[in-house]
Amino acid sequence: MENSGRTKQAGFSLIELMIVVAIVGLLALVAVPSYQTQIQKGKRAEGKAALMSGASKMERYYSDNNFYPSNSASCGNGTSSASALTAAGVPAYSGDNPAKYAYDITVTFALGASSACAQVYTLMAAPHNWTDNVCGNLTITNTGAKGQSIGTASDCW
Repeated sequence: MENSGRTKQAGFSLIELMIVVAIVGLLALVAVPSYQTQIQKGKRAEGKAALMSGASKMERYYSDNNFYPSNSASCGNGTSSASALTAAGVPAYSGDNPAKYAYDITVTFALGASSACAQVYTLMAAPHNWTDNVCGNLTITNTGAKGQSIGTASDCW
């Protein structure tokens, strides 16, 4: 056998490499938004769980005291939304880690018609350091009514 001086080179041609790069780019184009959507759904689940837990603790407080902890001075429960949450044992953030959480939890109150103490509350979860373009802020009231500042209940709850 005679060697013609040429050796067969192993490897990829430029066109093959460009096709692979294009395919990987298309996959990333589809996968990244889907991944971000799943991350937001996970954060939203954390916020909903925090609201449900907070509502449970508020109801427990009500069953013990016959009013919700409020920022009304006449009830002796402090002067801010944060101290009212603390009185009921509701954390001011969602999740287990105060350094990494998805939602800030706040509460607003309405006084009862015949009482200077709170008889109605609304817990609100506002996204912390991110924007939820699907639901915005999540809320739950003392009656169990769930809401969101944008979007629909079927998308958010």
